[in-house]
Amino acid sequence: MTHKYTNALIDETSPYLLQHAHNPVNWEAWHPEVLARAKDENKPILISIGYAACHWCHVMEDECFEDDEVAKLMNENFINIKIDREERPDVDQIYMDALQMMTGNGGWPLNIIALPDGRPFWGATYLPKEDWLKSLNQLTKLFKENPDKIIEYASDLERGIQSINLVENKTDASQYTLEEINHSVENWSSYFDTYLGGYKSAPKFMMPNNLDFLLHYATSQDDKEVLEYVNTTLTRMAYGGVFDQVGGGFSRYSVDTKWHVPHFEKMLYDNGQLISLYSKAYAATKNPLYKAITEKTIAFAQEELSDKSGGYYSSLDADSLNEAGELQEGAYYVWSKEELIRLLKSDFEIFKDYFNINSYGEWEENYVLIRDKSDFEIAEKHEVSIDELNEKITNSLSILKETRQDRTKPRLDDKILTSWNGLMLKGLVDAYRYLQNDNYLKLALNNASFIEQEMIRSSGGLYRNHKNGQSNINGFLEDYASTIEAFIGLYEVTFDMKWLNHAKELTDYALTHFNDDISGMLFFTSDKDESLIRRTLETNDNVVSGSNSIMANNLLKLHKVFSNEGYGKRAHQMLKNIQVNFTENGQSFSNWMHLALFENLNFYEIAVVGDDYKNIGKEILSHYIPNSILVGSQKEGDIDLLKSRYNEGETLVYVCIEGTCKLPVTSASQAINQL
Repeated sequence: MTHKYTNALIDETSPYLLQHAHNPVNWEAWHPEVLARAKDENKPILISIGYAACHWCHVMEDECFEDDEVAKLMNENFINIKIDREERPDVDQIYMDALQMMTGNGGWPLNIIALPDGRPFWGATYLPKEDWLKSLNQLTKLFKENPDKIIEYASDLERGIQSINLVENKTDASQYTLEEINHSVENWSSYFDTYLGGYKSAPKFMMPNNLDFLLHYATSQDDKEVLEYVNTTLTRMAYGGVFDQVGGGFSRYSVDTKWHVPHFEKMLYDNGQLISLYSKAYAATKNPLYKAITEKTIAFAQEELSDKSGGYYSSLDADSLNEAGELQEGAYYVWSKEELIRLLKSDFEIFKDYFNINSYGEWEENYVLIRDKSDFEIAEKHEVSIDELNEKITNSLSILKETRQDRTKPRLDDKILTSWNGLMLKGLVDAYRYLQNDNYLKLALNNASFIEQEMIRSSGGLYRNHKNGQSNINGFLEDYASTIEAFIGLYEVTFDMKWLNHAKELTDYALTHFNDDISGMLFFTSDKDESLIRRTLETNDNVVSGSNSIMANNLLKLHKVFSNEGYGKRAHQMLKNIQVNFTENGQSFSNWMHLALFENLNFYEIAVVGDDYKNIGKEILSHYIPNSILVGSQKEGDIDLLKSRYNEGETLVYVCIEGTCKLPVTSASQAINQL
């Protein structure tokens, strides 16, 4: 196919950047030489940030960036840079903070106009063509006629961007108490939607780290109300349209309060975390729904997001071609009533009640499948057994899935990101751990081997990205954090020291190259990366846990195994620096709050030594024990917890706290009782 225009993005590997490679805009990627040229030519920089699955990014491309009039204005007056926020979260963080300071709002596409040195002075999200042209004309005029005013504003904004990134090193803070944790959860619970799950607002995001902590809290404190809220949320999410009832896997969020109509893109980071969460919830409750959701989500990831190398792709787009050949959000996923009647024939009536082919499930004259009744209620109404109901529903969904294969699939973002693969690896490890399906361990080991072979640099650090055999971006702290966490988990289910050693080596690398001497926290970028307006300290837990909170949890667990490295002291100080936020804003620091619980309750080191160590270890791991780490070996091991523990002819289990152990026992059930 011949194209009228081709710009510098044609040399990039990011699918999002390649989508813009034939725009008439002279786009370039974020490279030092491009930034240097902006200074040489004294031109403002127009920075447009988005990602491949972003609906409004596509709309703005269609209306503005593919338009010759717009391109002419942009090319004559700006150095135009396109950024994939998933490849360069470091740049995205800074300019998103700038946009929120300027406008009070955020989102993508994120469009920033900056001085030639990169300091921002104007920003907006999606704008239609006329508004975009008007803004660019005004900014061009202002830059030429009154540059001093712009420089002054940009300097003030730069100071603001830096000031909101400060963390104090609170060496004199006292330990956050269990009473304070209870108070935090009490404040937090005022936002709970106890009927529909999630929070009392729309849109509704799944927030796996929030639910993960609340599950941990509820089980450790025997808080039945919080546990009921977690179960309500997990069930409603699983019943909702936000979960793809036909093909498995979760969309990013629902636009309504009942988890019905999703923003249809599917992201690896959501699905990896939710596999982990539903696996843990199954272990804690034995609810078969949670097991089924875990299995279906893994099946989706294998079918739609897995690369033959063992890595996992980033996302599926929200938009796909409808019958008229136009890009439409959700076109791949929705159904008309007539279509369902034709496809399902005599089973339509039972399917209609099961998935609300009625006013409750209707969306824009089509239907997004949503449940609101249990299998028992539907079976009773239609006078069939549960087994017969499940057979009919399974058969109906298979027919729909086969039919859907003939539709145009959503676009795939097939770049592979280290941090998101770490989240997926952790999900697979937890699925194996709690569901005891050996196939999930095989998938986990394939993914871990991919990370080991392709994403770990010869120098010891990590790459961020991988596409077509290429990796060219330095890893960020989130890449280290999620990979280390996954490798620790993989060690626990395999007892292969290779994974624990990788975790330790990557941790030591991160502590050397991401360290902030002043705050005691870790920067998002390494000391080997090009300097930006600031080195970000990521502390909040959002849709994905913050890189510092994951690292702090990693450090605590590694301290239990490598007690002489100072990891525990570092984790404790990081927690003290952040805990002032917990009482009033627990939901934004939920992953940190695991540490507060660990410090107030016993955290167990469990060591299994002897010929039957793998079987006993596997049985212990099937129990939900978030406040523990498991180590094991057949005979004497390399780490302190495994030394002098071997007794010939026996397999012994030692339950320890900070290296002090109870009397050894000989079975998993006895060890569980000691907890």
